Amino acid sequence: MTTMDTITQEIAHFIGLFHTNVEDARLREAYNDFSLYTPEQAVPQSIAPQSHFEAPYDLIDFDPSLVYKAPASFTPIWHPHFVGRYDHPIIPQVEIRMHHGPHEMPHHVHPFYFGGNSLTWQIEPPGSVANFIVQAASLSDNDSFGVGGHGLRFDPTPIDNRELLNTAEQVISDSPIGHLDMPTSTADLIDIIKTVADQLEALSADPAPEGAFVHQSTTIDGIYVNGLLVDEAPKLEDYHSFKEDDGAGSDDDAADGGSGVKVFAEGPVQVEASVELIGGNNTVVNDAVLKNIWTAATVTAVVGDHFEINAVIQVNVLQDTDAITSAISHWTGGDAPDEMFNIANFHRVDPLQDGGASEHAGSGYPGSWAVTEIHGDLLIANWLEQYIFMSDNDVGILSSAGATTRVIGGDNTSVNQTSIYELGHSYDLIIIGGSLYDANIIHQTNILFDNDVVGAVTGFGTTGEGSISTAGNLLWNQAHIYNIGGADRFSALPSAYLDAANDFAGGGRDLPHGVLTDSAFAGMAGLRVLYISGDLLNIQYISQTNIVGDSDQIALAMNAINPHADATWSISTGGNALINNAAIADLDSLGHTYVGGEQYSQETLYQSGLISSHPELAAQDPNALVNEAVAFLDDSTSHTNPDEPGYGVPVDHDGHYQNDGLQHVLG
Repeated sequence: MTTMDTITQEIAHFIGLFHTNVEDARLREAYNDFSLYTPEQAVPQSIAPQSHFEAPYDLIDFDPSLVYKAPASFTPIWHPHFVGRYDHPIIPQVEIRMHHGPHEMPHHVHPFYFGGNSLTWQIEPPGSVANFIVQAASLSDNDSFGVGGHGLRFDPTPIDNRELLNTAEQVISDSPIGHLDMPTSTADLIDIIKTVADQLEALSADPAPEGAFVHQSTTIDGIYVNGLLVDEAPKLEDYHSFKEDDGAGSDDDAADGGSGVKVFAEGPVQVEASVELIGGNNTVVNDAVLKNIWTAATVTAVVGDHFEINAVIQVNVLQDTDAITSAISHWTGGDAPDEMFNIANFHRVDPLQDGGASEHAGSGYPGSWAVTEIHGDLLIANWLEQYIFMSDNDVGILSSAGATTRVIGGDNTSVNQTSIYELGHSYDLIIIGGSLYDANIIHQTNILFDNDVVGAVTGFGTTGEGSISTAGNLLWNQAHIYNIGGADRFSALPSAYLDAANDFAGGGRDLPHGVLTDSAFAGMAGLRVLYISGDLLNIQYISQTNIVGDSDQIALAMNAINPHADATWSISTGGNALINNAAIADLDSLGHTYVGGEQYSQETLYQSGLISSHPELAAQDPNALVNEAVAFLDDSTSHTNPDEPGYGVPVDHDGHYQNDGLQHVLG
């Protein structure tokens, strides 16, 4: 290819433009007659002939012959925390004062002093921290569908979700601690902690309910799975995968070598006659992690009481009673059973096990200190409630149209997730003029209703392969409470610490010799001291609740014109996963704790797994139920009444949403 220099290229462009102008001039005479400004009367009649057009038929849109009306907005909001405003406790407004101790300490012992001159030693005080969070998710996916050219209408009585909600309300109220109302003051928090302790203590007085495991002690250590102490907790990924595709290549991928380019063989294309229904496979997840590393000290001196509870309450309730027609008894059944797991891990770390201050013994004791004061209470609170309600009660009639038919009526996912990490200040000494209340509580509940009806219309039969799975549900509760602070760190309050607390309460800031010479302070040059005139309240609370209704009603029929008995069938109405995962990491103490009043410690584990039944459903014939609700499809099909049971609480129709009805034919 020959390239032109700049001058030659400019000349070539000019010649090209010149030729274009010449062609425009030649054509001007021809196209002027078609100018937009040409008068209409100047256009010859032969160019715009007069014609008449008639359309005697009205064109209408495609009509799938399915009559459907969305119910009113589904409102399963029965729990008081789903609605209204949330009032949290008043966060104490602290008054901060700084005080500094004597400066006579030699500089070779106290690194903050040089040549007899002192440096101002500032320490930051902690403020109150409080998070009160409610996460609520509600989903209604009640599908109605009919596929396969059966010419029938399936109109059974809708599933009533009120039974599910009433069961959930009873299960929560019957739990060891019931439902805790969100506190509105620090006094409410103290009352909640003491009430929960009393309720948990009552468990040891009565025998455990059927299917429940109760373990209570001053301290609990280890991993418990469904009431058994184990060395290693099961892993969720071994029982449930959140990936839609596990990575296995499909037959189509193998055919094209993974290139994405489809290669079709010569000859007629064979279409597989198959019907697949996925009516379950719903996943709901509540996930919460609370890390409270807000404040602690090497020595904590409490003038009043020290009250500590750690509790895990886990409840799984499953109702999976299915009515399956005998017409598909030769089909392959699902091998996956329903599984329920309650997993709790109590773990405690003692900072003193590494030697603590003993290795510094003989290195001297502090002779100076700085004090920061909080006038009132110090509040450290994380209150988290997570709720998920899901209704996936599908109604459908299926038959094979001789093509590949796939209906997905479930496969929904709903997730609540919260992660809080609080990193604050550490001190050498914390003096509390009131009491210390410490509580870590995890309350987890899963409730699933999966009562399916799969019946056959008269005349239904198959000769091809078929499989059905109505179970394979997973209910998973996993909780982890991780405490930093030894269980045996408590001792009676020495008189020197009581004198210091009384002096601080009176406005003084002197530390007695007995405090400064505590072995825990050996080797320290000076002390960072936090004084709290009121109470220290530390509560970490997580409540997680999953409520899922997945009761499907499916009718099996034959194609009205050309029955395809050899079609391949696959029906799945189970496979739901209800998952609660919660972890609390709580910093209690970096060393010793002295208590002037009562010292109370309690740790409780409650695990319950209940499988209930639905005897009314199990005693009925699925074929009879289906045939009673099947009629020939015509234009007189009645509309669904949104006020019928199972559609929730009716609301203003102007604000209701369209339900997820499958209003088309697949196949």
